[in-house]
Amino acid sequence: MHEGEVPTDAELVRLLLAAQFPAWAGLPVTPVASGGTDNAIYRLGDELAVRLPRIDWATGQIALEETWLPLLAPRLPVAVPAPLAVGEPGFGYPYQWGVYRWLPGTNPGVVPALDIADFVVALRRVEATGGPPARAGGRGAPIDPAAVPPPIQQLAGEYDAERLTEIWRSDASVPPWSGPPTWLHGDLHGGNVLVDDGRLSAVIDWSCLAVGDPAIDLLPAWSLLDGADRPAFRDRVGADEPQWRRGRCWALTMAVNALPYYRDTNPFLAGLARRLIAEVLADVG
Repeated sequence: MHEGEVPTDAELVRLLLAAQFPAWAGLPVTPVASGGTDNAIYRLGDELAVRLPRIDWATGQIALEETWLPLLAPRLPVAVPAPLAVGEPGFGYPYQWGVYRWLPGTNPGVVPALDIADFVVALRRVEATGGPPARAGGRGAPIDPAAVPPPIQQLAGEYDAERLTEIWRSDASVPPWSGPPTWLHGDLHGGNVLVDDGRLSAVIDWSCLAVGDPAIDLLPAWSLLDGADRPAFRDRVGADEPQWRRGRCWALTMAVNALPYYRDTNPFLAGLARRLIAEVLADVG
């Protein structure tokens, strides 16, 4: 999916475990099919998973989760991952990697609107002082209304690029967030949530974890819900009009950046991008 991606396989995982965590070295190692782009995942026995960054920009994620998820986990209504152990480079693999507890569940097409809303509300309520700030221009940072995503024009053969640009400019022009920064997940879509017995059971992949504008975590309104369920979600999280439109602007930003990049390499993310665009267009009317 990326230039410079580091290859991994089950044999590499076995070698790393044997050298660094021999107590787990005898467990079976099985690759996990995933639409994720930053990490390769391997199931380790029945109860564990190994996560190895694929690319250099993902190398800080395990340390981020190790530092902050133990603080957040007891304050959230569903399970979240946290490394049980952090491994070091070896056998030609250049990055830190992590061993996690396996969380049961499946990646859904939709989730109950109030389940995901209650998760967002709970995360926002955790004291955010001292948390890692959203990076400039990144998710949770202020939106620059002049910075129309250039990839919009690459979608002209599939979508009305001028209409998408018009929507983006309109939503980006609303007042910025003026409240205190809150904790945010930053990537709430079907690949990063788990459902068990029809209910939200876990939220995974916290690589975008930061504190900033909570509008980014309105993403489920377009990534996981449809028009019938959006009002209940919006009411539960208490999103006013500017916050809702900033969230929609982020949803469109993520979609138009992802679709050209992953169109030929990641069917899941390309499909998610198309869903986001369709739901944003439906929401605007």
